[in-house]
Amino acid sequence: MPISYRRSGDSVTIGVAMPDEKSWWRDFLGAGAPMSIQLDDKGRTGHAVATRDERGHVEVVLQLDPA
Repeated sequence: MPISYRRSGDSVTIGVAMPDEKSWWRDFLGAGAPMSIQLDDKGRTGHAVATRDERGHVEVVLQLDPA
């Protein structure tokens, strides 16, 4: 599933469009949880935390494990 993201070093920020129509990001609320993604044609893992701002926008920030 293609998504929109921004990468800065070992941090990947994923914007969640229409978050009320999706549920996957809720798994990463609070303390977060492990996540795996396909990035640059390679499987990567890390720890992701989701936040929702006062306007309802949701971001999931993934801190990648060392490669």
